[in-house]
Formats: sequence, C-alpha cells, structure tokens
Amino acid sequence: MLRTVSWLMRVGAYAFIGLHTFTGPPAGPGAVPLAVVTYALGGLSLLLWELTHALGDEAAKRAPRMRILLGVAAALSGYASAFPHAGALIGLSLMAVMHLGTELSLPVGWAVAGCTVVALETGVLVAGAGRGLALGYPMLVALILVASHNRRAYRIRAEQSAAMLAQSELLRAEQRRVAVLDERARIAREIHDVLAHSLGALSIQIQAAGALLTDHRDIDRAVTVLDGARRLTADGLAETRRAVHALRSDLAPLDEELGTMADTHRQRHGVPVRLRVEGEPSPLPADQALPLFRTAQEALTNAAKHAPAQPVEVTLTYEDEHVTLTVDNPLGAPPSPRRAPALATVDGGYGLTGMRERLLLLGGTLDAGVRDGQWRVRAEVPR
Repeated sequence: MLRTVSWLMRVGAYAFIGLHTFTGPPAGPGAVPLAVVTYALGGLSLLLWELTHALGDEAAKRAPRMRILLGVAAALSGYASAFPHAGALIGLSLMAVMHLGTELSLPVGWAVAGCTVVALETGVLVAGAGRGLALGYPMLVALILVASHNRRAYRIRAEQSAAMLAQSELLRAEQRRVAVLDERARIAREIHDVLAHSLGALSIQIQAAGALLTDHRDIDRAVTVLDGARRLTADGLAETRRAVHALRSDLAPLDEELGTMADTHRQRHGVPVRLRVEGEPSPLPADQALPLFRTAQEALTNAAKHAPAQPVEVTLTYEDEHVTLTVDNPLGAPPSPRRAPALATVDGGYGLTGMRERLLLLGGTLDAGVRDGQWRVRAEVPR
C-alpha cells in the first residue's frame, strides 16, 4: 500500500515537472531539445527503476545498469536545470538521488550526488545562471541525500525489526513445543512412578496373602491383607488419574505428605516407620517437593520388597542451600523355612534410576547403597 502511494506521488511529481518545464516561456534554441531529452531520459530511468523494484529489492540490487542509467539521468537533469525556464528539472535529479541514497549503499548515493552537483555547476557556468541557483540547488541535493540516508536507516531498522520479530515467533513456537514435550515427559514419569509404586506394593500384598493361605492357612489375616490390597488399588488409580490430568493439584507441605506416607506404610506392612524433620520446615515448589515425595515412595516400596518386617527411618533435613531426604532400613535377613518367602520386585529395579534422572534435571543428586550395615537412599535438591 505504501509503495503504491509513493509511486503515485512520484508520477504526480514527474507530471508537474513536465508541465512547469514545457508550458512556461520558451527557452533558448538549444535548451528545449536538452530539456526534452533530459525529461524523457529521467522518466525512462525512473520507470525502469520502479519496474525493477517490482521484481523485488534483491533484483534491484543486482541491476548495476539501472544504477548507471539513474545516475546519468540525475547528472543530466542537474545540468539542464541551470538553463532558463528549466529549473524544475532539478526535481528529477532529486528523485534519482533519493532513490539511490535510499536503496543502495552510502558510497553510491554520495557519488551520484557529487556528479549531480558537478554537472549542475557546469550548467551554471555554461548558461550563466545566478549565484543563488549555484548555491541553492547543491544545498538542496545535499539535503535530499541526507534525508534519503535517514530513510534508508529507518528501512533497515524496520527490516531488522521484522526479522527479529519473525525469529521471536519461531523461538516462542519452539519454546511452546519444548514445553509440551517437557510436560509429556513429566506426566510419563509421574505415571511410571505411580504405577511402579502401586503395583510394587500390590504385588507385596498379594504375595503375602498367598503365603498366609498356603503356608499358614490363616484365612482371616489373608482377607485383611487382600482388603489392604484393594485399598491400595483404589489409591493407585486415584494417583494415576492425578498424573493423567497433568498433576495440577499441589502437594501438601512435604513433611505432612511424608507423615501420611509413613502412617500408611506402617499400617499396610506392620513395621515401625519413624519420621524425623530437622531444621526449619519451609514450603518447597512443587517441582522440588514432588521428586522428594516420589523418592520416599520408591524407597519405602523397596524396603517392603527387599527387607520385610524391618524398621524404616525417614529423615527430612531443611538447610539453607538444599533440602535432603534420607531413608534408612536394615538389610533384609535371609528367609528361613518358617518365614514367608522373599517378595519379588515388579518394576525391574528402574525406579531409583528414574528418580535420579528427575533430580538431575533440578540440579539435585540421589545416592543409594549400604551405609553402616543399613541400606540408605539419600536425595538432595537445591533451594
């Protein structure tokens, strides 16, 4: 739209220059042919320049003959404008200088403007024009050149801004895509953790019920264990729904969540679970509290699998720079013929690996191994 308006303004200016030049009093015998040739050449060069630009700015930059033609038209128009009744032809020079100063590099604009001024002063000497024209027209050319350079700088800034805006849109689109992938990965990890915990605990309950029925013939205790398995299944389904719904609900304070988890584990497996909180408890962001919560879940499930009937101690330590969770339990004793058989795992042992990967994303750490005759899981996240 702006280019169309600019083109119409140039057509109007060109027509005005022609009317002013050829409807005035007659000039000398040599001035009229010069004015006609100058006017025609100027119109032709401006038309070809516009047609070249219609093919794109890059096409205009790759058309050196158009630059030469436009420069010749500017110099010739400057020369002819010094003759009587042809002063309006300086407008063609100004239009050419504006074109070249706006679209091309600075040296080209200055070179064309310099040639135009030299041709103008030559015309002043040949035609015997006054001092006002000899000084005024060069100043006008210089002003147009400066204005064209300002316009060129504005156009370049506009192009750079448009390019930066396009890059910003691409960056935002990529950020949205990465955010979606991260959210999917987070949900996948949550579903894995919930299912691994729930199915692992459920497997323990079922195996315990089977052992009570086959080895001890204790139907009442087996029914109690199966009832616990049913509740565990319901809890697992509820937690899985939370994960499917992007887990938008926030956790309660971490020490409260761990207290509830310890009570549940104590009731479910009949083993003592001690929770200690050291330091001043403070709220943690969900992305930090949830990995610690899942780590405690995984550690308690593993304790029930590999060290049944052994006490568990959970320690949550708040420090200035990080929060640490430690889960300790004695190593399981080898099963005796009179005890229930060892309980098998159902997740292949990948739970702690997933926890370690999740904590690494937060700049945290996770260690698991034997310490002082006990199995210890220690997770740490920065604050």
